[in-house]
Amino acid sequence: MKRRAFVRLFAGAATGHIIGLFAWSLPARAQNQPGSPSAGAQVGSTAGQDTTQPVGQIATLQGAATVTHGSAAPSAIKIRDAVYKNDVLQTGADGSLGVTFDDETTLSLSANARVVINDYIYAEGAKGNKAVFNIARGTVAFVASLVAKTGNMTITTPTATLGIRGTTGVVDVPESGAASAGAKIKLYPDADGRVGRIEVFNPQGARLGALTQGASAFAIRPGLGGRFTAVPFQIPPQEAARDRGVVQRLFASHNAGRQLAIQRRQLRGPNNVRPNNSRPNNLPNNTRPNNLRPNNVAPNNPQQPGAPAQRGGFREKLRKLNPLAPKRKDQLR
Repeated sequence: MKRRAFVRLFAGAATGHIIGLFAWSLPARAQNQPGSPSAGAQVGSTAGQDTTQPVGQIATLQGAATVTHGSAAPSAIKIRDAVYKNDVLQTGADGSLGVTFDDETTLSLSANARVVINDYIYAEGAKGNKAVFNIARGTVAFVASLVAKTGNMTITTPTATLGIRGTTGVVDVPESGAASAGAKIKLYPDADGRVGRIEVFNPQGARLGALTQGASAFAIRPGLGGRFTAVPFQIPPQEAARDRGVVQRLFASHNAGRQLAIQRRQLRGPNNVRPNNSRPNNLPNNTRPNNLRPNNVAPNNPQQPGAPAQRGGFREKLRKLNPLAPKRKDQLR
């Protein structure tokens, strides 16, 4: 009896130890899975936004420019550097840069400009795409692309908010940021000659007007009760000549950035590019795995369909041992 009790006690302790080891190994193994936070990039601190995935790329750059990621210090940027949500892009007194996003929307910053990527969501074929860019100061030109067509693209300034409906535009925000100076919003034709639409709203959300003709413009001015108004104005010839250079630089950045955006989509999409050897259904018959053999090929007989049956196999032996099995012609001779 004592021996049996000891055996039971030893067996129970061993079983509990094994179960404990197995249970400990599960969380340890889960932490090393590729999809877990410890195995990949950490999730951004901004609630509801993934700031770990790039949303655009620097397409062109001249002079000095910096980027600020989150709470980090500003750092110099170069062509092909990635851009993320919440990034702050800033050019120096002699700098200019072009950034193209995943949907091929392009921003071109002139000297002493500052832009914040407040939000950006784009999924190919989706309807709820979104982009929010804040122009804090300077001259910034833009070409709107797929986000504006399949979702909502917004540009904010200290005195007005712009709803972009697929077009080319130039926004001037005074460096002083004084409300009395006001921003300028200008609509220009796209590279193919088409003219889009820019809806203009005040900071409270009231609609101030819309630009629908090429080379048309609004100046944002303070009005009664501290509310802003959009005043149409004729672009002076000297300013129009400057804008032509700004738009030409924008289109050059857009063309360079489109190629980068296409490359990013091809590398990022797992279903866009996949080697043939990763798809068993595309393999030729003579290289298919065993579980993909045609139905008329026996698992233990690797012959090809239509080939003469080999004799002497297991089924043939069973046939010979069965006295009731029909005889083949060669056995009746």
